[in-house]
Amino acid sequence: MASHRKSRPTSTRVPGVRTPVLATAALTSVALLSQTAEATPSADGRPSVEEVQKKVDDLYRQAESATEKYDAAKERTAGERKHVDTLLDDVAKRTAALNTAREELGSFAAAQYRTGAVTPGTATFLLADSPQDYFDQTHLMSRLTSRQKGMVDDYVTAQAATLRTRRKAVTSLRTLTRSQNDLRTAKSTVQEKLSAARKLLSTLTAQEKARLAAIEKQKQQEAARKAAELARKQAAAAQAAKRRSTSTSSGTSSGSGTSSGSSSGSGTSTSPSDGTYAAKAAKALDFARAQIGKPYVWGATGPGSYDCSGLTSAVWKAAGVTLPRTTYDQVNAGTTVPLTDAQPGDLVFFYDDISHVGIYIGDGMMIHAPKPGAYVREESIYYGGASIIHSVVRPA
Repeated sequence: MASHRKSRPTSTRVPGVRTPVLATAALTSVALLSQTAEATPSADGRPSVEEVQKKVDDLYRQAESATEKYDAAKERTAGERKHVDTLLDDVAKRTAALNTAREELGSFAAAQYRTGAVTPGTATFLLADSPQDYFDQTHLMSRLTSRQKGMVDDYVTAQAATLRTRRKAVTSLRTLTRSQNDLRTAKSTVQEKLSAARKLLSTLTAQEKARLAAIEKQKQQEAARKAAELARKQAAAAQAAKRRSTSTSSGTSSGSGTSSGSSSGSGTSTSPSDGTYAAKAAKALDFARAQIGKPYVWGATGPGSYDCSGLTSAVWKAAGVTLPRTTYDQVNAGTTVPLTDAQPGDLVFFYDDISHVGIYIGDGMMIHAPKPGAYVREESIYYGGASIIHSVVRPA
């Protein structure tokens, strides 16, 4: 088993304070023993609470990643199904038109046969399955009227178009089958991961569950501290920008009347876009706050439950902005901005595979649908640490 002991620091002294060597050694030993007791599996081979937490978190994250793949496959399947239905409708209409044209050609041939206008061989040809063969018999063309020639041409053209449409329908049906297989695979993966997580949690004792809750509380406290730190940085940056704006306005107003008028026009040109985004974001956030407390359900887009990208797409739809269905597409549906410049309404994406998203509400906080078993809630964007934040995107 790999050792969990940390390397000894080079110095344990604080300037101006002398620490007895024996006392330092004793304290260090207690700390190391405590860490080892928490991190090392028990004697019966059971994993530690920390190992259980890490495993459960990994399973939930894998489930969420599979959920986004499920959402993508579901959307792709719906699109392919619609395309196939359109093609099949087209094939049915074309086939009906061909049957009508075929009947008209048969009527012409029968009438000409009765009147002796054409030879029996010609009538047989017009009633055959392949009118194209007629064009190989050029010596008979002169016996057809121009109207009949046009009908034969139209029939052959329509027949070729119908065959092409049928081939497209067959190809689309194959694509649909692959999408449905992907959908089933993604669904099975989600269910498998969630089942494994639930099974793992069910093995915990009451004491271990209490310990797990305490660890989670510590994580939340650290996340809240980082959120407050980001809020302070953003507030300081906003104040600095305001001072620069005030300084620029003062300098401009002391100049000529012409330059002052120019400055006023410039200010008017920038404020509407900011105001438009702020207004849309306010509507989006009002909707988001109204969803707090609703359960996370993978593949759900509301109104009673959501997964993470289902929530963000519904939130911005309420503000009149249509977003793609999945996190993979939503991350490209706007302008990427630095985290320090994040504004309420921006989308915050997480993990290298972009499998989670929340909507920023300011002060380092967001509203999101966290994971299976949880509910839509406000939470620090640092809920899983700073390292998992992928990017921030302004969608409108």
